Amino acid sequence: MIADVLADAGSRMDRAVEAAKDDFATVRTGRANPQLFQKILVDYYGTPTPLSQLASLNNTEARTLVVTPYDKSALKAIEEAIRSTPNLGANPTNDGSIVRVTLPELTEERRKEFVKIVRTKGEDAKVHVRGIRRKSKDDLDALKGEVSDDDLARAEKELDALTRAHVDAIDDALKRKEAELLEV
Repeated sequence: MIADVLADAGSRMDRAVEAAKDDFATVRTGRANPQLFQKILVDYYGTPTPLSQLASLNNTEARTLVVTPYDKSALKAIEEAIRSTPNLGANPTNDGSIVRVTLPELTEERRKEFVKIVRTKGEDAKVHVRGIRRKSKDDLDALKGEVSDDDLARAEKELDALTRAHVDAIDDALKRKEAELLEV
């Protein structure tokens, strides 16, 4: 029973760390990256649809990305969705068959803004991991009558170590992203 609670907490924390890394990837650095457009939703016939399901994304140059829609009628909607995405600063141009997205050069001030955004995302991820810990601790406390106090104390220490390891993984990913953002 204790092993089930700890295994569930570990897998949920692993998913939280992966989600944080994916979230960090959506914050742009100096070069164009298709992952920047991962969370963009396009209004496609009244339904918010992820851009990656509507078009292919290719890097042509360091700061230019080419979006080739599978359905040419979605060009305008794709262009509008990219233009209205906050914190991207992209300037899409539509030539009738593809959308070219040119990302402006990052200023030092803009880089520092992005570092603040990434830190906020990192803190949100750590709060989520701590929430998973709290729920798992409650699950362990519910087992109080069924298992010995020593086993519960040992399980809580394992849960704390698991939480610390996942928070450290988020911090490491955060440090790498900050270094990447501040690199000129």
